[in-house]
Amino acid sequence: MSVSGLEEIIRIAAKGDGVTASGRHVPGTAPGDLVAADGTITRGPHHIDPPCRLFGQCGGCELQQVDDTGLADMVKGRVVHAARAQGMEPARVAPTHLSPPRSRRRASLRAVNGGGGRALIGFHAAGSHRVVDLRECHVLAPDLFTISGRLRNYLSKRKGKFSAEIDLTLIDQGVDCTIRNLPVEGLEQTEDLLDFCRDTALARLSLDQGFGAETFWEPEPVTVTLGGVAVPFPQGAFLQATQDGEDALTGAVRGWLGDCRAVADLFAGLGTFTFALPPHIPVLAAEAARDAVLACKAAASRHRRPVEAVHRDLFRNPLQPAELARFDGVVLDPPRAGARSQVEQLAASGVAKIAYVSCNPVSWSRDGALLAAAGYRLAEVRPVGQFRWSTHVELASLFLKDGE
Repeated sequence: MSVSGLEEIIRIAAKGDGVTASGRHVPGTAPGDLVAADGTITRGPHHIDPPCRLFGQCGGCELQQVDDTGLADMVKGRVVHAARAQGMEPARVAPTHLSPPRSRRRASLRAVNGGGGRALIGFHAAGSHRVVDLRECHVLAPDLFTISGRLRNYLSKRKGKFSAEIDLTLIDQGVDCTIRNLPVEGLEQTEDLLDFCRDTALARLSLDQGFGAETFWEPEPVTVTLGGVAVPFPQGAFLQATQDGEDALTGAVRGWLGDCRAVADLFAGLGTFTFALPPHIPVLAAEAARDAVLACKAAASRHRRPVEAVHRDLFRNPLQPAELARFDGVVLDPPRAGARSQVEQLAASGVAKIAYVSCNPVSWSRDGALLAAAGYRLAEVRPVGQFRWSTHVELASLFLKDGE
């Protein structure tokens, strides 16, 4: 719409800019805003005040100026547009599920010596290597934010320059922390770091000083609970960004495949979807990361679940139609690049139900088009925005073989 030279923002583009009907991209806008020729913005109904005072400096968030309705529409639009671009029309599009503020249970931060005896720890500024000190955060779970502050205090006592990378993950025992590129030399630094771990009750601390991550502190074996099952948590293992988002995705898969006789979980990881399925269903969990396979196998054995965890690179060695014949349901959650080789075999297999979970609507839609060409219909899509205030989109989808 254009009124007296004003153009309306009609959607949010893939990189976060608002877009008008004429294709004009305007950063910092929300759907419904009006933009003048000189760039002046008149706020529309979906433009709100950002909740965080660091928004615009910190690169951790892109869309805090957009309300929940605008965010939900953006997530849904990305998924539906990707499907239609490949000639697919979902029979049902569920309402978008947005994870709430302060629910992110994993984060990668940067820590540097800021000079004057103080450390800076936080996300990079947008489009920059500059670290924005994380004195406020509306994304991280409170426990992660608290640990980041205590790490800042600890690092501020260290002498000399440093530039370290810090991964934080919230697990069953507390916070799992991995620090890269931070030298720990001599007895004094070692004891100081042990005191820090003890005082902050870290669940685990791993250090990577250029030769791979090694456990420095782990008072008891760490686990993450998936579907009610405590699974050993290898250092650096994948975990959905929020518990809320995980629940939305696993709930969809369980609802779709919960009545199957046997299920194959492809790109299974630690068993996020394997253990979310009803406990009586036999599951083949295939994964390329050996430590994840061993963790899944150990948890299944301990809880007496009928799970066969196998180490298999599904990009180079996908399950073939003959191997898939014993399953009436398949769930796959591949990396961002998609799973073309495996999907080609699925398309030829005739498996009745395929639940495809993805973090990339573009690669998902390309793979989905292969299934559609083989006689599968896109019965349902559930958009999920667990990376609140970002353009990152998740989804769960159900493909049914014609006749099902």
